[in-house]
Order: sequence, then structure tokens, then C-alpha cells
Amino acid sequence: MFKSIVDDVKNSFRSGNMITILILINCIVFLGVLLLKLIFFKWQADVGTDGYLYTFIVDENLRLSSKWLEALKHPWTLFTHMFLHTGPWHLVINMLWLYWFGRILGDLLGDKRVLPIYIMGGLFGGIVYLITSSIIPWSGGPGALGASAAVMAIVMAAAVTSPDYQMRLIFLGDVKLKYVALVVIVLDLLGTMAGNSGGHFGHLGGLLFGYSYVVGLRNGYNLGSPVDYVTDLYNGNRDIKKSKPKAKMEVAHRSKLVKPSRKEPTTNSTNQERLDQILDKIKQKGFDNLSDEEKEFLYQASKKK
Repeated sequence: MFKSIVDDVKNSFRSGNMITILILINCIVFLGVLLLKLIFFKWQADVGTDGYLYTFIVDENLRLSSKWLEALKHPWTLFTHMFLHTGPWHLVINMLWLYWFGRILGDLLGDKRVLPIYIMGGLFGGIVYLITSSIIPWSGGPGALGASAAVMAIVMAAAVTSPDYQMRLIFLGDVKLKYVALVVIVLDLLGTMAGNSGGHFGHLGGLLFGYSYVVGLRNGYNLGSPVDYVTDLYNGNRDIKKSKPKAKMEVAHRSKLVKPSRKEPTTNSTNQERLDQILDKIKQKGFDNLSDEEKEFLYQASKKK
């Protein structure tokens, strides 16, 4: 049974989309931390120590400290904190948001855009957390952990890309993305007035990055290029300097984002017109109202981006 589970996880890493991979990484880290807690606290209870080993590994080397000096001593925590969850409900809520909005973003901008937004959104949220913790010392709390800022970046990027895209919520029915983003912003702004407000400042940092990322693509620059550079190296595409970045974002609002080249062949023009029609339908009726053929066309188009 366990071998079958391991094989399924390996297959998901090889062939799954980026949302699946990110969810798996977060879940694996959570299970690893839970195992560490069980092992170390049981062992330390037997020998009469105070749980220092668990604190050293998780709190000092995985969680992002609210103190600049500690963060500079452990710079990798600016990255690791966005995959760290110590509570099951914290993990479940973040992964549900990542799944719902990550799928929408992947359909609109392509699967390759998900990882840069997640990573850079989490990093930016962590930096904002550190800045506000320095300015407002009581806001930082014990430290930052969780994928919330990264997920908020994805939520905002999806909402800015297609604000009138409708998603179905339990008890509320069809709701446009722009209203979901608005509610999230208001809740986090209110949260900054609470005692332990550092996390909400981090969320706002993620939201700001998601907005800036899409606006940047519309204007011809890619804020996620550092992550793209690393993934290109990892995938074996080392001739990066010779590759030219795309000038404009290709998908979402046709009037603002899609600028076909005059030299495009007729087939590409026809495909672009078909893509525009599907995006207009998503904007008016939501993704769930697409036919199977339209969903497949959109999926194939996103893989080419």
C-alpha cells in the first residue's frame, strides 16, 4: 500500500500541474514536521529535556523570525516559511484556496505562471512582514509561517487578470473574482488593527505582488523572471541569454492584453479569435459553463504559453 502511495506521489511530481505539485510539497512538509514533533517530544520527554531540538529545527530554521537580526542569520527562512504549516486547519484552508484560485489562474495565464507568482508572492509577503514587524514591534508575533501570502498573490493575480470571472461559492452562488479579492483586502486591512497583525501585513504584501505581476505583464516586464530563470536552468534550458522575453501578456482581457503580431499566419489568427470567444464566455458565464471541447481548447492553448 505504501509503495503504491509513493508511486502516486512520484507520478504527480512528474506529470501533475504546478498546483498539484505545490499542494503535495506543502502536505509533505507538514507531515515531516508532525513526525519530527512526535519523535523529538517523545524522546525528550523520556530523557527529561525541554523540546529544544524541535524548536531549533522548526522555529529557528524553517519559520521566518519577526526580528531582522534572526532573519539575516537564517536567510533561507524567507523561502521555507511559505511551505511550513504546523496546524492542520491552517494547511487545509490554504491548500483549498490554492487549489480553487490556482486552477483559475492556470486556465487564464497558463500553468507556467503559477510557480513564479507563488514564490515571489511569498517572498514579498515575508519582506513586508519583516518591515512592519520592525516598525510596529508588537505586530510581528513569534514569527511567520504558512502559504497565505503566496496564495493571496495568486488570488489577486487571477482577479486582476479576469475581474468578471465567476466562481461558485457555497451558500452565495456565483460571485465575480473582483468581489472576492475586495473582501480579502478589506479583511486583511481590518486584521492589521489587531494585536498580532504581522500576518495580515504579509497577506497584503502578497496581494500587492499579485496585482503588480499582472500589471507588469501588461506593460511588457515580468516580475517573476528570477523564478523563471531558475526553473529554466533546472529544466536544462541553459541558453537563457539568447531567449527573448515575451513583450506582453497574451491572455485575459482581449482589448488590453492580446496584441497579435501582424506577421501571424492565418491559423494562429483563427486560434486567437477562438480563444477570445472562449475568454469572453468565461467572463460572462463562468468557466463551468464551457463545453468539454472549449475547456480542452483552453487547456491546450495554456500549455503553449
